[in-house]
Amino acid sequence: MKPTLSLLVAGALATLASSAALATNGYFAHGYGVKAEGIVGIGIALPQDSLAAAANPAGVAWVGDRLDLGINVFTPERSSDIHGNGYGLNGHYDGNDTRQFYIPEFGYTRQLSPSLGFGLAVYGNGGMNTDYKRNPFAAIGAQGSAGVDLSQLFITPSLAWKVNDSNSIGIGINLAYQQFTAKGLQPFAQPGFSADPNAVTSNQHDSSTGAGVRLGWTGQITPDITLGATWSSRTRMGKFDKYKGLFADQGGFDIPENYGVGLTYKATPRLTLATEVQRILYSDVSAVGNPINGLLQGQALGSSGGPGFGWKDINVYRPGASYDLSDTLTLRGGYSHADQPVPSSQTLFNVLAPGVVQNHVSLGATGSRARAAS
Repeated sequence: MKPTLSLLVAGALATLASSAALATNGYFAHGYGVKAEGIVGIGIALPQDSLAAAANPAGVAWVGDRLDLGINVFTPERSSDIHGNGYGLNGHYDGNDTRQFYIPEFGYTRQLSPSLGFGLAVYGNGGMNTDYKRNPFAAIGAQGSAGVDLSQLFITPSLAWKVNDSNSIGIGINLAYQQFTAKGLQPFAQPGFSADPNAVTSNQHDSSTGAGVRLGWTGQITPDITLGATWSSRTRMGKFDKYKGLFADQGGFDIPENYGVGLTYKATPRLTLATEVQRILYSDVSAVGNPINGLLQGQALGSSGGPGFGWKDINVYRPGASYDLSDTLTLRGGYSHADQPVPSSQTLFNVLAPGVVQNHVSLGATGSRARAAS
């Protein structure tokens, strides 16, 4: 496919992907590309397709010339139970009034020379959505339904250089676009609770853009063992002006720094074992990491260093396996465990953003047609 057409396809998918991106490790996606998702998101030391740069740009050097298109159909279950609240908020709340989400992805790689590869990955980095028909805050004056919708899209052009036959290094530029809206939060849109009561709730979608960088390395240590490491800077985003009375630092909502290491072991010619560890620094972003307790101490929402959702930094652990059942059919599976980002002291405000899934099991398969020998 000609590069100009590839960019047009990427642009079309970018428009679609920005509509709703959901995730599961906090609000980060647990993997990028259908092959990585089949092995529970592993990709740091196991590049498999042209979405490799989303996990580690160094992998672009090893996947050849590829064009990959995909779409995830995501149907999450969101609900909250409130107990022991002294203001009448107790009860069970179903947050599934919006049920179905479609998350496209696009990848293109081309080997510019024997040692230099170019990649372009377009994917949903993360997000969250709740839609409560019965408002959890109705007892304290909230009106209508409640919920939030955050989606984050990354477009990552990258270059990877083969240092030698066993090692590669890569760099990717994370160009980010995000959207956010909130509704049903009238009790918090009051003088004293918010630095800007008109910019807390029900202001339709707002958007912001920003950029960061991702670096990576892969190295084949022995014929059977490959290691990888990657680091993504904090992505500095523009502010959500329509919600500068909700998010700390006048609407700031950067995308956190994250990094990880991975190992792949070729146990047999058909069986590949892989594992990786990722760390996500949620607490460095004020709107995400600052505790809500400051609100009860007179610190207004939206103020500099103001209250947030109180999320902690987390580690994500992923072991998985891939098995070539035949020359045309590969089976994949894995297990992922993430630390809990939401402390027990921060649960009430987090009914809006219940990113509390910690354990995932994935199974996947890919098939291809056998090529006739020439």
